[in-house]
Amino acid sequence: MTTEHIRTRGEAMVAAALDKDGRTARRHSDFFVFGHHIDEGIPYWERAVEAGDIWAHYTLARYRKIRGDRDAAEALYRAVAESDAGSAYGLGVLLHEDHRNDEAAEWLRHAWEYGRHLEAKIELGKLMAAEGRPAEASAFLMSDTGLGDIAVFRWSQLFDSFVEVFDRAATGLDTAEADGDGEAALKAVQGLFDLDQHFADYPGLTTRADELYARGSALSAEAGMYHAMFLTETGDDEEWPRARDLLVRAHEAGVAKAAALLGNKCEQRGETAEAERAYLLAVEAGEEAPKWNLGMLYTRLGRYDEAERWFGGFGEDDKDAVHQLARIAALREGGPRASDEPDYRLLPGLRERAGAGDARAGYEYANLLNDWGGKNARHLVPWMEPAARAGDAYALYDLAQLCKELRRFTDRDKWHRLSAEAGDQHSCHHMGWLSDFHHDYQESERWYARAAALGSRLDSMLAGKLMVQRGAYEEAEPFLRRAWEEGSDNDAFRTETAGFYGTALRHLDRLDEAMTLLTTAAETWYEDVLSRYDADDLQLQARMIDPEAELEALDEALDAELDAGLEEDDEEE
Repeated sequence: MTTEHIRTRGEAMVAAALDKDGRTARRHSDFFVFGHHIDEGIPYWERAVEAGDIWAHYTLARYRKIRGDRDAAEALYRAVAESDAGSAYGLGVLLHEDHRNDEAAEWLRHAWEYGRHLEAKIELGKLMAAEGRPAEASAFLMSDTGLGDIAVFRWSQLFDSFVEVFDRAATGLDTAEADGDGEAALKAVQGLFDLDQHFADYPGLTTRADELYARGSALSAEAGMYHAMFLTETGDDEEWPRARDLLVRAHEAGVAKAAALLGNKCEQRGETAEAERAYLLAVEAGEEAPKWNLGMLYTRLGRYDEAERWFGGFGEDDKDAVHQLARIAALREGGPRASDEPDYRLLPGLRERAGAGDARAGYEYANLLNDWGGKNARHLVPWMEPAARAGDAYALYDLAQLCKELRRFTDRDKWHRLSAEAGDQHSCHHMGWLSDFHHDYQESERWYARAAALGSRLDSMLAGKLMVQRGAYEEAEPFLRRAWEEGSDNDAFRTETAGFYGTALRHLDRLDEAMTLLTTAAETWYEDVLSRYDADDLQLQARMIDPEAELEALDEALDAELDAGLEEDDEEE
């Protein structure tokens, strides 16, 4: 695509915007979107926005958001949201991601009522369910439906299933309470387990679930244990005293595993003395698993004599225990392995300093616990966030990872962007992936190239791949060469590297080298490459190379070279 062609289409878009010809302006805008010329389109979209073109507002807002300028995106959406359902929808989604749900609901409802924007209706239903109103969400989705609105059905069915789970649990508890039946109460709350996978996306469901768990806990100490697990997995730190009391009560009532679970939850919070007491109680009650937990806890705290006693009790036939004893011996010697071992004895002091406002101590406290098995991401985020806000590079990346575990995807992307801008290779890769997901390939290429410069062979391949896909073969060559020459046959992306590197070399007329690479790629292209991608993603499939077709083109080029050589020989004769 020539610069002149791009300029011509851009000027035509601006001219159409000035003439208030929205249809023509959108057609020229689509040239930039579907041609993936986002960098080139931005200045023309900006001029079309000044001319008042609605579609330019929407499109530019979308790419401002993708590229991290959420304030600019919000302003662009707001400027035309009253009269454009798409922009009202985009604004509603952005506000919902920023936890401004009341206003988000208003704009999503406007998008549906003003323009029958089906995705806005679905998002509004999801927002209702996220606020703990699944029955209302389902009824809304099924209201005023028409032909083509089939997409609402699966969401309505999902929200109906939430209601059914709650209703079954409530009915079971009604019977259990009437009969004073603890076993029936336990069975009723166990039905709530079906909602575990949904609480992160629909946090409002936890209010109703908490009420039902509490009813079950009043009749059954074992139900109380499950209530405690629910509180630690969905609640904030304010819920910890309730959870702890429920676990203590369950242990005192003879519920197996309650004390061990209490110890595990205390470990996740860095409360090592409490964890030790709970594990010892569990062992006294006849539980075996906490013996291992005690050995690990004492090792982490540098209490090696006690750790050896617990691991030694497993016998010489237990390979894992023998391994831990060898590890303790190495730690006693104080060699390199010992210097790399985190010192968990620092936890109380770090927590005290963090509570007094030391952001770095908060990060170090959270980071120690983050290395600990069975961590609780919900507990770690508040301790790590001050250091991230202060710009600590390590905290930025680790906080992004915690947000990913908690399915807080907008926060995940925010922290990854800041981490990437601070120079973290893995966050640069994430930003490349995120831009790729939104089909902003130019932005994706920049992030992958930055990650490659920080030492990633995978990102070197991905940057080179995008360059090949836009026809920049000379630019791609050093990225793909590095991914190929520094890689190994064990790289999961080895075959893909061969295919794109071979393609680049073919277009650079390095035909013999290309032949070897493309032949290698063609042998296992489906197994090693295509099978890893979504066959239903038509855009991705359209951008994918075909090593067999590249080999055919290469053969034709070689034949042409041979024919040209023969003609020259004939002329010389």
